[in-house]
Amino acid sequence: MAAQSQMELRSLPAVPKLDDTRRGIMEGNNAEDGSNFTSDRRGTKVPMESILAFDHRNEGQKDEEGSFDHSSKGGWKTMPFIIGNEACEKLASLGLSSNLIIYLTSKFHMPNVTASYVINVWLGSTNLTPLLGAFLSDSYIGRYWTISLGCTASFIGMGLLSLTAIFPQFRPPPCNVNAGTPCRLATGAQNALLYSSFTVMAIGAGGIRPCSVAFGADQFDYTSEKGKRSIQSFFNWYYFSFTIAMMVALTIIVYIQDDVSWSWGLCIPTSLMFLSVTSFLLGAKLYIRVRPEGSSLTSFLQVLVGAVRKRHLVLPSQTSDYYDPPQIGVLKSSMALTDQFMFLNKASIKIPQDFKEDGSVAFPWRLCSLQQVEELKSVIRLAPIWSTTISTFVCLAQLNTFPVLQAELMDRHVGKHFQIPAGSFGFFSMVALTLFLPIYDRFIVPFSRRMTKDGKGITLLQRMGIGMALTVISMAFAATAERKRRNLAVSHGFMDTPRDGITMSALWLVPQFSVAGVAEGFSAIGQIEFLYSQFPENMRSIAGALFFLSMALGNYLSSFIVSIVHNTTGGPGHHNWLAQNLNMAKLDNFYWLIAGYGTLNLVYFVIIARWYRYKATVNDHTAKTSITGQDKQISPSP
Repeated sequence: MAAQSQMELRSLPAVPKLDDTRRGIMEGNNAEDGSNFTSDRRGTKVPMESILAFDHRNEGQKDEEGSFDHSSKGGWKTMPFIIGNEACEKLASLGLSSNLIIYLTSKFHMPNVTASYVINVWLGSTNLTPLLGAFLSDSYIGRYWTISLGCTASFIGMGLLSLTAIFPQFRPPPCNVNAGTPCRLATGAQNALLYSSFTVMAIGAGGIRPCSVAFGADQFDYTSEKGKRSIQSFFNWYYFSFTIAMMVALTIIVYIQDDVSWSWGLCIPTSLMFLSVTSFLLGAKLYIRVRPEGSSLTSFLQVLVGAVRKRHLVLPSQTSDYYDPPQIGVLKSSMALTDQFMFLNKASIKIPQDFKEDGSVAFPWRLCSLQQVEELKSVIRLAPIWSTTISTFVCLAQLNTFPVLQAELMDRHVGKHFQIPAGSFGFFSMVALTLFLPIYDRFIVPFSRRMTKDGKGITLLQRMGIGMALTVISMAFAATAERKRRNLAVSHGFMDTPRDGITMSALWLVPQFSVAGVAEGFSAIGQIEFLYSQFPENMRSIAGALFFLSMALGNYLSSFIVSIVHNTTGGPGHHNWLAQNLNMAKLDNFYWLIAGYGTLNLVYFVIIARWYRYKATVNDHTAKTSITGQDKQISPSP
């Protein structure tokens, strides 16, 4: 494909060169008054002094929202506050979500399918709102205020949920079917309080999740080698704190919820969320706050409109005929010209009518910079790859629902005196992830570099593909374990009494959780790194939001599949795959269905991954001079 595109480019007729005066204006030199100007990403006339101010960014110059002097602000001294905020927030949110299905079925008397549906919709919403939070952060209010408002909202939402456990009037009364006490569902007011807490927590997640990683990276100078190493160390500490928080949430907090009380089990996460807010605000005077650079969506629309308006023009053969001003943003590097989606290049073709007399762009909706065009291209290239990641989270979403109910029906004892809480089996997934990360970094990566010809080792797309394959294997293990559990229950006559006499060890569930943890290490973490590296620098909050959006769509799709399976399976002489009594259900068939979907998605991923080209900047190549012959700048193939 690259060779064919190169031949097509060589056959393009050259357009007439603009006159020298106009080229001087395009390069920023006003031909009339001799003053020096350049243009920002939307074509606004900007004095060259603003670029010089940016060049002194790391020597203590300030922008409109804060100082960039790393001797007084930013750096490692802010990490206790940022990582402390993230660890407490994760402890709080995971302490709620990991065992929530038990709370909804035992205290609110929801049927299993209804509780699974509610949790998937809530988790999906908490991963959907980050898209709005990222847009507000990158375009208008900045990451600091987005995180602050998000933490506050999460604290309020958790407080509302805690009220349902503390005060009996806020939840349905206890019941005992065997004693003749029927289980009553929640009233409208009780459901209103419950769902209000979920809604407010979802809003809070929209502010925290897309910005926390990017805000931490903002505290270091990404232009220096020392700053780059510090950012890498920050990622390591971030994932370490994240994993530790998950392990604590899945053990200690779940144990308190199951064996002490739900009042304490929900109040503790709420208190941790308060500590999260406090930790973040205490470091307010130390943070570097990168000001937002405006809406990227507007820039993308300008490219599309500009390309349509100039659709009749012929693509030029020289890059000097394109509008390519210097970049002045705080988080901006010039992207290399690519030969994909070349129709969009027409939006940056220079014609005299596009400029005012002072050299500034007269019509931003007709003339766009090459940077704007390549930013849009990078997002378009990412879209098919990103869509395949949804399947991973459809598989992982199953671990938060039905396996917890399975564990309740199995022997969870380890030794004579200790019983693993049903909601704590996700702990094995976190242990596998924790053990996998250093093994991957110290052994797998060096080995893969030695085995590959170019010495680059496993690419990000290969890492994601391996993770997708492992999620399919995890679902296969889940189906196998459930088939064995159900056959054992049926053979012992426990079809109608599912909670009595099951002697099969719940440790049979460990393989599916462990493989899922390793799959997450490959796919989910690989996806974060892929989005962070391939998205335009000024859109990295949105890149983080897209990761959570794929999780949201995974949860929504999981809920949709659960609903379809529940409504279409079963009938005369056949049990529903997701029956309330799991001993009468055919949950293993459901797991095989998810595994089949994951397999089809993996095939699709392999096909489009071969087409994808990684993002390249001008700094990665020689300066752009021509898009013909050997000087043509394209992104390297994976």
